[in-house]
Amino acid sequence: MPAKGKHRRPKSQRFARSIAVAGTGGAALALPLMGATGAHAATPQSVSEKAVQSLPVTQKSAEKTAAKKTSTVHTYSVRAGDYLSKIADEQNVSGGWKKLYADNRSAIGDDPSLIHPGLKLSIGKKARTSTTKTESSHSSSSSKAKKTEKAESKSSSKSTSATQSSNTTSSSGYTLPVTGATIGTGYRVAGSMWSSGYHTGVDFVVPTGTSLKAVAAGTVVSAGWGGAYGNQVVIKLNDGYYAQYAHLSQLSVSAGQTVTEGQQIGLSGATGNVTGPHLHFEIRTTPDYGSDVDPVAYLRSKGVAVG
Repeated sequence: MPAKGKHRRPKSQRFARSIAVAGTGGAALALPLMGATGAHAATPQSVSEKAVQSLPVTQKSAEKTAAKKTSTVHTYSVRAGDYLSKIADEQNVSGGWKKLYADNRSAIGDDPSLIHPGLKLSIGKKARTSTTKTESSHSSSSSKAKKTEKAESKSSSKSTSATQSSNTTSSSGYTLPVTGATIGTGYRVAGSMWSSGYHTGVDFVVPTGTSLKAVAAGTVVSAGWGGAYGNQVVIKLNDGYYAQYAHLSQLSVSAGQTVTEGQQIGLSGATGNVTGPHLHFEIRTTPDYGSDVDPVAYLRSKGVAVG
């Protein structure tokens, strides 16, 4: 019996681990129990943490998609020694150089063999659409400038063409496209820079501003910008053949105009895809690229001395 006046405070016992005993017919089973102080509840991962961890995966996926698009639609800058079939192979263009040429015809022009270092080619349909729009706007502004140029030069060319025609005509009715010039690159000279594999005309080496003449009487089919050919004039001659003059600095005639042998049709220059001033001259069976014949042999057959 406890002493009078003294009370014992019951001591609460905390066990980190206790044992529960269950009796069954005199047998006892000891079961360890985890106390509150030693128990730890599993904390579920929060939604925000999962979102943060999944963010890099989303970014990587987006980067891969962007990289894939970039690899299929892009712009290629032509380098020295390039030609369309080589570029098409290296860039894995489906459809080869013909597809590449078709997608970039407005930039290259009528002759797929005339590409030059620095020329931008669109690889892929989407890029081609945007490039065409850009080129179209450039072509439009260029066309307006040429029209102004032609209007200014028409009056002067009309006054001088009659005099020049009488001074340069020959008994055969044919003459050289330019007087006193030497031939630089000849007809059908082979080279990897031309998609056709050869030069489709002859190049007369002349400085910018040299008078160019109609080789015979005929009608101007086209006069204006020709892509890689720069400013060009195409004349249907009276015998049914076509004469093409390319890289002109100035045009002296317009489409639908009739010309006589020796009449000035423009001035030589270095427009389009060139490395220097010259006259690129072709004789064709149609007004289009790919119908070329030997221009030197043609002129000689008409009694004109060349070279």
